[in-house]
Amino acid sequence: MGSLSAHNLSPAHTRQAHRVTLIGAVIDAALGVAKVITGIMVGSAALIADGIHSFSDLVTDAMVLIATHFGRQEPDRNHPYGHGRIETLATLWLGSVLIFVAGGIAWASLSRLFAGTPIPAPGQWAIILAAIALIAKEWIFHYTLRVAKRVRSRLLEANAWHSRSDALSSIVVLIGLVGAQFGVGWLDGVAAIIVGLLVGKIGWDLLWDAGHELVDTALPIEQQRRMQDTVTSVPGVDSVHEMRTRTIGGRVLLDMHLVVSPRISVSEAHEVGNQAHRDLHDAFPRLTDVTFHIDPEDDSDVPDIEQRPGLPLRDDVEVALEARWGHLPAWQQRIDLGLHYLDDKIELSLYIPDTLVVNGHSLQHMADELREAARDLGWLGQLRLWQGNSSS
Repeated sequence: MGSLSAHNLSPAHTRQAHRVTLIGAVIDAALGVAKVITGIMVGSAALIADGIHSFSDLVTDAMVLIATHFGRQEPDRNHPYGHGRIETLATLWLGSVLIFVAGGIAWASLSRLFAGTPIPAPGQWAIILAAIALIAKEWIFHYTLRVAKRVRSRLLEANAWHSRSDALSSIVVLIGLVGAQFGVGWLDGVAAIIVGLLVGKIGWDLLWDAGHELVDTALPIEQQRRMQDTVTSVPGVDSVHEMRTRTIGGRVLLDMHLVVSPRISVSEAHEVGNQAHRDLHDAFPRLTDVTFHIDPEDDSDVPDIEQRPGLPLRDDVEVALEARWGHLPAWQQRIDLGLHYLDDKIELSLYIPDTLVVNGHSLQHMADELREAARDLGWLGQLRLWQGNSSS
């Protein structure tokens, strides 16, 4: 079993996330105040709704700052996998806030439409403000998304799309204001309802993605196949199975079983696993934690470990062999004993000195003698007797 991590929690990345969020917060605050005041002055429900949307951005910007600060801290004793779930929980909260805001906007606008409240022409300044808001939010969307991809933050990416939802709502508001300016007043109320639906859709998407992460949903099948292809291309890896993936705060974690040659050393098998991890990390930068289990054979079709019949470990094996081989020179003068647990049997490799000669018996004769003495051991598989460079 091996485990390697590369958390990529760069302080520079955290500073970038904070900077872009603060810039967005300043823009959201300015736009929110301007939209609400102008909307009240000209009687535009759509503009007021859009201003509330901008204020919701301001609230979520503050949440993003807090979540990225704590969510990107190094792992500690109580949080060995890091603090990425803080970002996930914050994304859930963000989605919930958006849905709540969306419901309020839609309800207020529907009530106004059904009540038949007259909607006056908003004037050119309201239209200009909506156009400025559209340009500003589209710019902050692209800026935030670039930083989110650079620092690999799902929460920051979600906040970028939140800004895009504000830009989309500004388009709808702009259409509604233009319509109201030319006497189609009800278009303003319809625009406000569409804004609410857009906000609610973004909130639902955030809830859906964060919920998937909280229940440890695996990566898409295509990504898993590409990971498997990367691993099986490593020299020394015969196959891979039991591959499991999940995400935490935008990071990807992977568990897998690597099948290697059954008679290579433990250290060689572990280095094969290390190379698999290095190749995976190069091919998938979001993959930050890999745990691999070394298998000498493909056990993907056998029962779970709790249901498999147990085989004796070395101490018990040596006790059993001593009881049967204690009088035999090959056992008495052994140099080493190798055990290979394969196909529900234990294969033995017994190493004896070159100088061992017993009454002129050949190496083959000694091997046959050992096998005969241990024939009652049900767990005994193949027996190999090694003397110098010869084997039997």
